[in-house]
Amino acid sequence: MRPEAMALMAAGCWAVSSLFSAAPAQRLGAIAFSRWRMLFASVILWSMALASGGWRGLDTAALALLAISGVVGIFIGDTALFACMNRLGPRRSGVLFATHAIFSAVLAWLFLSETIGGWALVGSALLVGGVMMAVLWGKRADEAHQWEATRGVLLTGVLLGLVAALCQSVATLMLKPLMSTGVDAVSASATRMSMALLAHVVLLASGWAPARARAPVRWRDAVLTCLSAAVAMALGMTLILRAMHSGQAGLVAILSSVTPVLLLPLLWLVYRRRPAAGAWAGAVLAVAGTALIL
Repeated sequence: MRPEAMALMAAGCWAVSSLFSAAPAQRLGAIAFSRWRMLFASVILWSMALASGGWRGLDTAALALLAISGVVGIFIGDTALFACMNRLGPRRSGVLFATHAIFSAVLAWLFLSETIGGWALVGSALLVGGVMMAVLWGKRADEAHQWEATRGVLLTGVLLGLVAALCQSVATLMLKPLMSTGVDAVSASATRMSMALLAHVVLLASGWAPARARAPVRWRDAVLTCLSAAVAMALGMTLILRAMHSGQAGLVAILSSVTPVLLLPLLWLVYRRRPAAGAWAGAVLAVAGTALIL
């Protein structure tokens, strides 16, 4: 399968998983939900890695690099994104996080000597712009929600969103040389997830109040969280790492950023609410950009 296709499939996994994540994340709290999701994902991934024997290809250097990537991308990046979301809401935090595609393209050019030119460059610009448009102008005029309010200092929220995007880019790109050697993607995902989970456990043990769950975990919460972990973190993250094996890191990151656009028809299907005109316009640009890239 082409790496570009795997990147798009990963974006689809993240879009689908958000439907499972909304209810338990709101009930447990973002950080507690993330911790439980990482636990389920670690169990799933290590079960697969042990069954396939792919873990035997991990040496000390690979484990160290994967551990750093997990802490930077999953632990720090996700925590910054949740903090940004708490301040600016999911819509504006989504726009800020979409900049990880731009960061990835620039960093891949600087450190991996990857260049994007011709129609692929035009397509990348259309795709990233379309995603941002779909999120930024995707709210209908008759929709008002408390999440649209700004809590705290606006600049702090913006910086947190940019930090989350940068961490996502750095954590993914630093694995490009390693994944090019043919390291098992499932075992690599398991290692990253385990280190991020360990960091979350340390954070919880420190006594930091926001790290505690707002409510006890119910069976429904556990099932939805497990589904989210399986689709987004076990399958989605593994697809991204597998795409890094032979694909351009910058293009993989750009194509995987279409999650907000892929989420539009899913939300329409589930909640029976037609997306706003701005969301449709952004989706058209993103589809056109993807076609030019491919």
